[in-house]
Formats: sequence, structure tokens, C-alpha cells
Amino acid sequence: MKFLIFAFFGGVHLLSLCSGKAICKNGISKRTFEEIKEEIASCGDVAKAIINLAVYGKAQNRSYERLALLVDTVGPRLSGSKNLEKAIQIMYQNLQQDGLEKVHLEPVRIPHWERGEESAVMLEPRIHKIAILGLGSSIGTPPEGITAEVLVVTSFDELQRRASEARGKIVVYNQPYINYSRTVQYRTQGAVEAAKVGALASLIRSVASFSIYRLYWSVDIWTAGMLGRVPWMMAVEPLYHGKHSHLLKILGCVQRGLCGWCSGLQKNKVNISNYSLVMESDAGTFLPTGLQFTGSEKARAIMEEVMSLLQPLNITQVLSHGEGTDINFWIQAGVPGASLLDDLYKYFFFHHSHGDTMTVMDPKQMNVAAAVWAVVSYVVADMEEMLPRS
Repeated sequence: MKFLIFAFFGGVHLLSLCSGKAICKNGISKRTFEEIKEEIASCGDVAKAIINLAVYGKAQNRSYERLALLVDTVGPRLSGSKNLEKAIQIMYQNLQQDGLEKVHLEPVRIPHWERGEESAVMLEPRIHKIAILGLGSSIGTPPEGITAEVLVVTSFDELQRRASEARGKIVVYNQPYINYSRTVQYRTQGAVEAAKVGALASLIRSVASFSIYRLYWSVDIWTAGMLGRVPWMMAVEPLYHGKHSHLLKILGCVQRGLCGWCSGLQKNKVNISNYSLVMESDAGTFLPTGLQFTGSEKARAIMEEVMSLLQPLNITQVLSHGEGTDINFWIQAGVPGASLLDDLYKYFFFHHSHGDTMTVMDPKQMNVAAAVWAVVSYVVADMEEMLPRS
């Protein structure tokens, strides 16, 4: 039995497609590449039928409507929250109604942190209420809040150079946005580095390429820039702690330590040699242009043939670096991995902000993304042999 793990919408969903077909022994195929190409090419009519169903037929807008139901009904779903429990029950009931077999829930240990009321106010040179949103798992302030002068820095290096100035102050990181992977370190390490030099608290500028006075577990870009231009004092008010069968696993706690994925990996380690491919669309479901892939050269060649079936949508690229936060554990364990490659121009305008609502999503683009995943997952799961590993 072979499996395909499929993660979409931020890595929350993990889908396994199982097939009773033969698997090559010891990872060695007795088939020639030409035979494999012919097998994939024979799926052309099925691929066209999937594309027509998802983009033009009865299934168009289905992924958009399903996401809208979850977002509009439940809202934010922090690990351990009642909203998360509600979301799990909605997905559980939907899967049962869709006719999937053996739908069940599995326990997973996750951290629990509840968001309370939070606010920040600039006191000098004028009163100004600041848009702010606390990072998950942030330590709460004292009941009376914190009032202190501010030290604005643009990097960790500057913070170290000015360490003597930071003691007893609130450190504000007005870091320039380079790209997400490099700039997000201020979100994950900012408070720790500020504490090392004796700061009372820390704030970070939105980790985004563009912002209109928005929230992002931080202060907005305009405010961060303003704080660097004027001398001021700030009060931070209280922050309280607070042939095919399908197996779908909904894993929580993706953004907070990835403990849902860790648990899923541990529970499935015994079968990991049977997984053919892990996939995710952590960077959104905007208009896709191809796939990023990590795996052996032979597996890459096969994936290029699979993607050629998406020629009717003009989406055939297979690029490198299929790794993603949500599937790296599986890739490191040897499973080939793929990430949806799409247009990210506007992604960080809304990422992790209150502007991240259904109005951002385009149902037509989501239809195309759904078609890409459906074709790839179907063909890979239906092949006689698994994707060859390194």
C-alpha cells in the first residue's frame, strides 16, 4: 500500500491517497523511464476530466465555498481554543457527509495560550493609539501594563551595539523587509534578544512587503517608521495569557511549534517508507504557475511528466526547493516533497493580518489550484510504483 500526503491552506490538512498497486522492492524499479512516461501519458484523459470538473464543472468554487464556511463560521483557530475545536468538528462532519471511509479523530498534545485584551499608546510627543497584535505565546504584562521610553533599532546588530541604551526600555524593531524567510527572525527571536540586553518589552514592525496601518502580531510599518523619527514614551496595557481510498488527517498547532505535524509524523513513522509524496500550499492558493519539488533526479523527471498533463492550464513548471515548514519533517525523513508555486505579489500584504479575509481569495484562482493538486495527487497515487527516493 502506498500513500500520498497532501497539505493545503497553511499545512493544516494532511491527505493520504492509498492504492493497492505494487511497490518496487528496495526502491529499485524494474521499469524503464519510457514505460513510466507512457503510464503517465495514459492518464491524459483523466487529467482533462479533473481539470474540467474543478475549473469549469460542478466542482468549481467548491474549495472556495468550503474555506468560506470554515473562515466565516469559526474565525481564528489558535491551538487549544474553542474555535479550533469547532473547526475540527465542522471538518469531521463534512468528511463524513462527503462519504470518506473511516473518518475519525486522533488526540494530539498541543500548547494552550489565550489572547486577552491588548493595546499600546504613544504618550510623547503626542497621544497616538498604535495598531498592535500580540504574538502567540507572548508573556503577559503586569496588570498595570508597562510604561517606558523606547529604543528603535533596525537590526539585531544595532541592538547589540546599543545594548547599554536598551536596559529598562521598550525595544522596537524597525527592520527593513528583505524577504519573509530572513525578516521573520525578528518575530521569532525579537523578544529573546531584547530580554538579553535588559529591555522591558519588545515590538516588531510588520513582517510584510506592504501594509496600510494593519496588524501583524506587531506594530504596523508606518508606526515603526514614525517611532524611529521622534523621541517618545509608550504605555503597553495588559496582555493576558492566557481503486483509491482516502485518509484525511487534520493536524492542529501548525503555527505554534508544529506539534501537530510532529505528532502526525511520530504516529506514522512505521509507515513512512510507504509514503510516495508530501505536498503543501503554505504560500497561499493564488494563481499557480507550477510546483517546487525536492527529491531524487529520477523522481523529478517523473514529476515533470506528471505536470505536463496540466498543459491545458499552462501550468507545467517543476522548480527546485519543494521544502516547506509544514512538510519539512517528512522530507527530512526521505519522502519526496512538493509545494505549490503561485503568484505571491499580494501574499504578504495580508499574511497573518486582520485583512486576511475571504475577500482576498479569488475563487477562479482557487479552482485552478485545486485542479493542479487533484491531477498531481491522482496520477502519483495511481502509478504502479512509488516515486524513487535518493
